[in-house]
Amino acid sequence: MSESVIDISEMRKRYRGGVEALRGVSLAVPKGGIFGLLGPNGAGKSTMVKILLSIVRPSQCRGQMLGHKIGHKPTLARVGYLPEHARFPDYLKGGEVIRYVAGLGGVPKSLTHSRSQELLEMVGMQDWANRRMGSYSKGMKQRIGLAQALVNDPEIVFLDEPTDGVDPKGRMEMRSVLKTMKDQGRTVFINSHLLGELEMICDTVAIMDQGQIVRQGSIADLTEKSRRYEISVRGKIGGELSGSLLQHGVEIEGETLTMYQQDAEKVQPVIDALRAAGVTIVTMTEARQSLEDLFMETVGSHGPGAAMPPKLPRKEKV
Repeated sequence: MSESVIDISEMRKRYRGGVEALRGVSLAVPKGGIFGLLGPNGAGKSTMVKILLSIVRPSQCRGQMLGHKIGHKPTLARVGYLPEHARFPDYLKGGEVIRYVAGLGGVPKSLTHSRSQELLEMVGMQDWANRRMGSYSKGMKQRIGLAQALVNDPEIVFLDEPTDGVDPKGRMEMRSVLKTMKDQGRTVFINSHLLGELEMICDTVAIMDQGQIVRQGSIADLTEKSRRYEISVRGKIGGELSGSLLQHGVEIEGETLTMYQQDAEKVQPVIDALRAAGVTIVTMTEARQSLEDLFMETVGSHGPGAAMPPKLPRKEKV
């Protein structure tokens, strides 16, 4: 089992009036990969991240981050953070923002310039470093946000909705940057509602609902039972052939055959039977449940009349 950079249990947050934002959260984040936290609005995702970063005080929490108890302030020097809707002064230039954050983070002056140049190149902003933030697009601002989150050379980086509002080209380029961060050995913790984005880059995910973690693991493990082969055919399927296919566990719906199977070799007898019967095989694809389908299966019980958590106060009181 891989080493965990975050390993917590029984994390709780109760606000005044008895509102429970977190109800006994347990979570393990493996080291050196891209981890995705997903859940509906109001699930408690941002509250949990803010507790890990010591921005919000928990009502209760057991566990550690980077080998130290949650709330251990010196540990934060090894952590990077890009909050949702990050705002930087419009009059500052991109390079100045990175150097400013470096100063706040205690990065030695002797390293600040070289580190700033390195990060600007990493996020593709070296040609815009001397232009003011007010002239940047949303995607460019997010790139500077990523760079400033890395200025202290962190071991774990928290990104809250890093691609929200970014155009498709910008999201593709940002995925490349996130993979570079992973290749550098960092752990990337992403809080996002863009399931398609998470599915393309995450190694492991956790689904949070009503203040609790309800599913967690690698995408492959979480969708393993849904792995199947779908065969599109042209030709009549009936009689003896239909009975033979059913014995192999094949589901028949018109000209589409579905076999819930992970071993390709066990599909070969089905293909042989189709060919022997003169049925044309048009396509055969390996499929599995999408992350969106998994998410809806997990939290979809919240239909009309289902119990929903009370709304949180507008302002969090630490």
